[in-house]
Amino acid sequence: MRLVAGSVIIALGLAAGAAWAHENRQPPPPPRPGGDPDRRPPREGQGGGYSLEQALSDRAQLHTIAFSGLAFLTGEPGASSFIPPGKVADFFGFQYLRDIDAAGKGHNPMFLDRIAGNVMRLLSSPQRRIFEQAAREEAAQLEAIARFRLPLVAAFHQDLAGRLPAGCKGLDRLAVRTYVADLFELDAHLAWHRARAFGAVAQSFSDAQWRTLGAWKFGDFRTWPEVDREALRDLRPRAATKLESVAYMTLASEFFSWVAGSAEADTYFCPERHGTYFGGFYFKDLPAMGQKDFDISTSLTGDAGEAFLAALTPAQRARMEALPDQQRELLRGIVTLRRAIAGKLRTFLRGAGPTDRELRALGRRYGELDGELAYLYASTFTAIGRSADAPQLARLRSLRGQPSREAGTAFLYSDRIPMPQWPDASFLLGGRR
Repeated sequence: MRLVAGSVIIALGLAAGAAWAHENRQPPPPPRPGGDPDRRPPREGQGGGYSLEQALSDRAQLHTIAFSGLAFLTGEPGASSFIPPGKVADFFGFQYLRDIDAAGKGHNPMFLDRIAGNVMRLLSSPQRRIFEQAAREEAAQLEAIARFRLPLVAAFHQDLAGRLPAGCKGLDRLAVRTYVADLFELDAHLAWHRARAFGAVAQSFSDAQWRTLGAWKFGDFRTWPEVDREALRDLRPRAATKLESVAYMTLASEFFSWVAGSAEADTYFCPERHGTYFGGFYFKDLPAMGQKDFDISTSLTGDAGEAFLAALTPAQRARMEALPDQQRELLRGIVTLRRAIAGKLRTFLRGAGPTDRELRALGRRYGELDGELAYLYASTFTAIGRSADAPQLARLRSLRGQPSREAGTAFLYSDRIPMPQWPDASFLLGGRR
């Protein structure tokens, strides 16, 4: 029954992508200075040769999932709630821009500061007002998405610890899948809202603005004029909340990656994009928070994931090594849906775009697939955690190195919030919602 349900979801995702391709057989728009929206992105030879094929490879997937397993088994729910804002509504090529940067600065805080600052300088006052209004509206959406994740995180950790509410039997696959579909519907709405603002600004660009933007090379941080962090504060609008400021910076930076990039860059995702409820981002990214110049390690995920696998018993390792094959069709469906979503959003560059309802429907199907992955990962990690003895758990904690001390807290992206009482997650654990 589970395999049949999963196959139906995947088939729906593939059909959605095929339908989009059929409906949109039209010539691409004339190239504009600043990027042809339908060209293929740079490939091997820039920033270590990152590509969608590499992200989907069994090795990249296994080590990334193992890294999440290490983070989950050695961390608290608070650590698992941490997620960078850039992993939300990520259909605008910025992740690819980061990963292929020829200067190797894609995972340094100055990377976003520099391109966002340059875009802010480039915009006219009316164009800035479009982003300012969009940022105010997106702040509430960003917070809703972050808070919506918390019951999932709570459910996974309660199931791991065996502390189930009365009447609950354990993690419910269908409930997880449905809940993540709801989450990704919110994500798709945010992407639609953002693309609409991007399209309005792009439509109003002058030829001089396109020429300026065209001098900033996609994939090479060194071609972007330097922006001082103090000057950046003056360029940003006065924001009522931190999330409004985050939203404005996201809009400014992703506008460049979108108009200078391509649909294939928008489709790309890093291996850790899915099943983001286990603390891997806290483990990897937290040290960079608040730093002006800090290169986040691009090898930590693979190295720590490999070390985690080496610390497992043969039976435990076999569970982990089965995951790439078990998720293969799910990832195939995800790629098809991402390509469909990215393609629909790009039509805003032509002055018209999909309806919010269309994007939400695709987002729900995307979320069903991500929910299947999350359930698969959580079930595997929990089985390994329950079979580990005290010496093995101590060894895993030593592999982590940096301790996770987030008891009683959660995160709204990188901001800690008190969480002495986590949301009720019984509906994800076999109870009623």
